[in-house]
Amino acid sequence: MKLLRFGPVGHEKPGILDAQGRIRDLSGVVADIDGAAISDESLARLRALDLDTLPLAPEGVRYGACVTGVAKFLCIGLNYADHAAESGLPIPEEPVLFSKFTSAICGPNDEVLKPRGSTKLDWEVELGIVIGKTASYIDESEAEAHIAGYCTINDVSERAFQIERGGTWDKGKGCDTFGPIGPWLVTRDEVPDPANLKMWLKVNGKTFQDGSTATMIFKPAFIVAYLSQFMTLLPGDVISTGTPPGVGLGQKPPVYLNVGDVMELGIEGLGDQRQVVRQA
Repeated sequence: MKLLRFGPVGHEKPGILDAQGRIRDLSGVVADIDGAAISDESLARLRALDLDTLPLAPEGVRYGACVTGVAKFLCIGLNYADHAAESGLPIPEEPVLFSKFTSAICGPNDEVLKPRGSTKLDWEVELGIVIGKTASYIDESEAEAHIAGYCTINDVSERAFQIERGGTWDKGKGCDTFGPIGPWLVTRDEVPDPANLKMWLKVNGKTFQDGSTATMIFKPAFIVAYLSQFMTLLPGDVISTGTPPGVGLGQKPPVYLNVGDVMELGIEGLGDQRQVVRQA
């Protein structure tokens, strides 16, 4: 299933994509696409629905972030060997963990706001994991059962804030609009091999990232199990799993985003995004 949220900012409704690619309104079935709606029991009920009986959403409606009520927005850094190399950093022996603030979350096609004082705004197409079942101290063999599904994420980054302003990476990762998520949450049964998906990103029509999750160092099941050793993962938590090479920081010379630039990105089977950069 492809679950989603649609409508104006702050007034999104839950939805599901039908076989013709049309949005069907799930408002009469679930309150929202949140932790409760993506439990195994709830997903089983949604699979049993006759989608043709559900109302159609208006054409051209805005997509919101594909999940709401996110308690934690966790990110794995340097999870592609070739991206670590272009960043001039060693391949990590264990996953590098940082967080985005949940206020960074926005829709997949919403504007990305360039923060005041920003000089090095960058892009990162990433595979997102959405947790569907509470996970604490689980083994890797158990991890898949705790994943509701997957989505496309743009890990928008401000490199000067991240690297040059002292402290942790989070300052350059969690600004408003730095977490476009969606358009869909694709349930795990429709993603048989999340570690073998093509992914790409263009800026102003030029391809910068053209990679695959196959080159991830740490795979999704390992990441979920690993993180569960440090914290309890809750239904609705989102994990962004790292990016392939081709980010602006890695260009020679580096290339950064300016107001008016357009990012287009996507992951095989998980949907595409498009964002225009505006000044905050």
